[in-house]
Amino acid sequence: MNTTMTVQVPTDTLLKLIEKLRRCGGSQDISEAMTLAVGRWLADPAAFAPGADPAGLHGYQWKSLFLPEGTVLKSWSYGENNYACVEGDQIIHNGRAVSPNQFAQSFARSTRSAWHDLYVRRPGDKTFKLANRLRAELAAAEKSAAAETQRPAPIKDAAAQGDVPPVLVPPVAAVPRNTDREPGWDLPERRKFRYRLEDVAY
Repeated sequence: MNTTMTVQVPTDTLLKLIEKLRRCGGSQDISEAMTLAVGRWLADPAAFAPGADPAGLHGYQWKSLFLPEGTVLKSWSYGENNYACVEGDQIIHNGRAVSPNQFAQSFARSTRSAWHDLYVRRPGDKTFKLANRLRAELAAAEKSAAAETQRPAPIKDAAAQGDVPPVLVPPVAAVPRNTDREPGWDLPERRKFRYRLEDVAY
């Protein structure tokens, strides 16, 4: 027999849950959704950081860099920090959706590069990192992964393992170059259509 009890939940948290259920198209039964969320959290609390989207479905794709839901962006301008947060699939600042470039330009009196101006803290990160540094780390990881896949698999040496007696293979000698001269190599050079640059200019 299942027993239930009443638990107090802040109104804004309940409204966010209802909105998330509407966006995800999941079950509209709030009790079932809360039971499922608590069950996942109890099963493995380290599976996802607070504020992260556990399914990894939502976030903002900024060129090659993916900012999952719950990511905080920080911009320092004229002595104060400004913050924006990734909610759903958008970056929200002061209640409106902005792009990273719009967020970086909103406090500047000059043109700025969002990659060199914004600091990012994703769910699970301990500190803010410059967006350009995150992009460089991602490119380096992709490059090393590509190099790892192109590396040939090591060939097992059966002779070294003692399974097969070793077979000595003589080293392959380089093919000697042909030094025989063709007929006419010793004749003086006679070019008919070769001009010097000095003769053409005058």
